[in-house]
Amino acid sequence: MTDPIARADQLRASLPAGFRDQVVESLYEEAHRIAGRSVKTGENRRIDFDQRIDRLVTSPIFGLPLMLVLITGVFWLTIIGSNYPSQMLATSFFWLEDKLVAWSAAAGAPAWLTGFVWNGVYRGLAWVVAVMLPPMAIFFPMFTILEDLGYLPRVGYNMDWLFRKAGAHGKQSLTMAMGFGCNAAGVISTRIIDSPRERLIAILTNNFVPCNGRFPTLIMLATIFVAAQFPPAVASVAAAGSVVGVVLLGVLFTLVVSAVLSRTVLRGEASAFTLELPPYRRPSILRILYTSLIDRTIFVLGRAMLTAAPAGAVIWILGNIDWQGASLARHAANFLQPLGHAIGLDGVILLAYVIAIPANEIVVPTMLMVYLGTGMMSDVTGYDDIRRILVEENGWSLLTAVNLMLFSLLHNPCATTILTMWRETRSTRWTFIGALMPLAIAFAVTFTVATVVRLLL
Repeated sequence: MTDPIARADQLRASLPAGFRDQVVESLYEEAHRIAGRSVKTGENRRIDFDQRIDRLVTSPIFGLPLMLVLITGVFWLTIIGSNYPSQMLATSFFWLEDKLVAWSAAAGAPAWLTGFVWNGVYRGLAWVVAVMLPPMAIFFPMFTILEDLGYLPRVGYNMDWLFRKAGAHGKQSLTMAMGFGCNAAGVISTRIIDSPRERLIAILTNNFVPCNGRFPTLIMLATIFVAAQFPPAVASVAAAGSVVGVVLLGVLFTLVVSAVLSRTVLRGEASAFTLELPPYRRPSILRILYTSLIDRTIFVLGRAMLTAAPAGAVIWILGNIDWQGASLARHAANFLQPLGHAIGLDGVILLAYVIAIPANEIVVPTMLMVYLGTGMMSDVTGYDDIRRILVEENGWSLLTAVNLMLFSLLHNPCATTILTMWRETRSTRWTFIGALMPLAIAFAVTFTVATVVRLLL
């Protein structure tokens, strides 16, 4: 007698790839036909209006370009809108730092203690708040508006076929979008994926989306090396365009790595993704304020501050303890110089990323501190000054800028994201893979680019 379970498995293997979609589609078509003949309500006009919008928003031709335009607009508003508040916060925090240092000196506190507390720990916290708070306060509300409006499910619908070809889940596009604000939040949002295998793929690849902490480095490079080549009227658009280009490259790496994982160590049958698009609705202001400012901005900023405080202390120690005529920071940078040169960067950049594992926001000030030889994170904020320090005084080239953009996009996640990965997976093995796999890819890509460019030039 034939085993019915074995026979069912054989028949299941002979089904076409889109069988589940065909079944669901036929069910909805029949339900729609019956409802259309049996029910007449005053809501039909509203449904027709939603359907007319969806013909454009979910169109195979216009859906993805429209999504790209919206993302570019969000990034442009974030870049433009966060510059001045960030500078104002930085100026205020550094002014308060000077007052606190003077107060400590007047109170008779030792110079090393004053420097450690105010120039180290406090300045690390100040940099993180000044750099992270304004962009998050702009990005998260705009993201929440799209979510509350009902647009984000359309994003999942538009990108489902890409992730399905990669062996992943269509909802991964939504978790990827959350990673733009913070990769830790993106990892948490993978809970919407029911399949453990596909959820793990989403967790391991979320780091390829540049988070809020990596935008300062990308924006700086885009402004100095890209926007400077354009007239002032279009410089910000050119900078935003280059950042969007990096984001699209991150999406490409997400798809490629997802495809590799789904065909190797995380091989398995793809689960069905049946998404009923909700109707468009008017965004709720109270929900937007709570979700974007309290539940996301304050939560993510609080985690970043917890990791930035010890990072600021380490930076101060490395910059203020001398050995054989140079600071420990300079010795560490010289030790990393051969590896940095091999991947088109230098030892100072690699040292900055080692120190910035707790928080990516402190990469740029740490680099400036080591380049200038100061004993604390530099408060240089003008792009003209930064360009002079990097290009004229330390020999940065276009290759350095390009590879730093690639390394910033692909390198290991920050400590907050690594901790979140462990909490979500409860697996030390997958947490290590999620932390080291992006770093290995970053070294491989930058080494390849540097080698090819040097062979051609």
